Amino acid sequence: MSYQRILSMILVSLALVACDAKQQGTTPAATYTPPAATTSAAAPGVANAAPVPTTLFRNVHIFSGQGSSLSEASNVLVRGNRIEKISTADIQPETGTTVIDGAGRTLMPGLIDMHWHSMFATATLADLTADNGYINIIAAAESTRTLMRGFTTIRDVGGSSFALKRAVDEGQLPGPRIYPSGAMISVTSGHGDFRHGIDLPRVIGGPLTQQERTGEAMIADSPDEVRMRVREQLMQGASQIKLTAGGGVSSPNSPLDAITFTPEELRAAVQAASNWGTYVTVHAYTSEAIRQAIDAGVKCIEHGSLMDDKTAQLIKTKGIWLSMQPFPPELGNAFPKGSNEWNKAQEVFAGNDHAYELAKKYGLKVAWGTDVLFSRALATRQGAILASLTKWYSPAETLTMATSTNAELLQLSGKRNPYPGVLGRVEEGALADLLLVDGNPIENIQLVADPEHKFLVIMKDGKLYKNTVAAAR
Repeated sequence: MSYQRILSMILVSLALVACDAKQQGTTPAATYTPPAATTSAAAPGVANAAPVPTTLFRNVHIFSGQGSSLSEASNVLVRGNRIEKISTADIQPETGTTVIDGAGRTLMPGLIDMHWHSMFATATLADLTADNGYINIIAAAESTRTLMRGFTTIRDVGGSSFALKRAVDEGQLPGPRIYPSGAMISVTSGHGDFRHGIDLPRVIGGPLTQQERTGEAMIADSPDEVRMRVREQLMQGASQIKLTAGGGVSSPNSPLDAITFTPEELRAAVQAASNWGTYVTVHAYTSEAIRQAIDAGVKCIEHGSLMDDKTAQLIKTKGIWLSMQPFPPELGNAFPKGSNEWNKAQEVFAGNDHAYELAKKYGLKVAWGTDVLFSRALATRQGAILASLTKWYSPAETLTMATSTNAELLQLSGKRNPYPGVLGRVEEGALADLLLVDGNPIENIQLVADPEHKFLVIMKDGKLYKNTVAAAR
């Protein structure tokens, strides 16, 4: 894709977001400006380099990303993209510092969604066969909306989000940090195989289908193919690898009880990822698919909704991460009622409650995500889906999971971590991804479900993307 086409896509995306914001009566990136220089020392031969920007939050009660209570009234100084100082004593701002009076409100880490699909969240199933340029445009628009819901980091577990990540990182458009998996890797007839009958029979080494050419999903039917597809994602910048180890809801030819990859194929993926210092996470609902993946060396299970007690014990013994989602019933509305996909969704929803009970029973390492697919309406409820986690966890446990716990799982990427540093915490030295909340979310978790009105300040990487509090300089 040419540079001119990419630039055109970004400009169209920003226009769409601005139009959408105007209709909703809000400005999603009210204080956003393209990134400026962040070093106070002039480079050789360059005079008058811009000083490091500083922001001072005064009189805030901090939820640090851990614990069950807020701090006493404190002041937080951000310099560049990191938290420099936290103190209950007054901090005198330097000239040029943006001072935000918290007025006793809550300062907390930006939220992290560990199971997000940047390319599919607001697309439709029909869009998957549309012009890929359209998919990129709506993904860029949704990326900005995601950030303005207070989600400063997402882990993308399926879809070609590499170009979107680059545009966000370069400051071409507002969006969250993206930990990309690249194409989800599946097998013929597995979850993620959206091909039509006319694409069969498949010939190993033959022409790629559209979903493969666009990098949304790749089919691999041998250990060698799996190894190659994993390496291709790593070559493009994947921070972790995603395989679909069992059947799924949205794929029309993938029964829930199906075990897709062979042990040899799974081990090939794990070895290729391990050689690059990162890990494999797998989509798996059933106990059989989960156990096979763990035996092959997989470090994280996505979903686990239909697991049994014995499998939960194995997850605990092996120290495996469980990335779960409190699936809202509306998620099934993406499929026609009574369809094969709709019926599979009901089975998964029915098992999810038991899976959370097992996770609590054995104290499993549980991360949180949404897995929103094919629904812009549901994407807008990202915070509400987080709040629904209180069916099983306290508000403080819920907020911890969506901040410091999720950030801990992100560290499994090792040197493939695109954003080295401390995320998910409000502490000195941590990356400055912060939310100023109008109220106490530990007392009222529903605040996170109303980001437009309750998130007064949204900061990512030390930059203010939203600020509705009067600021002084």
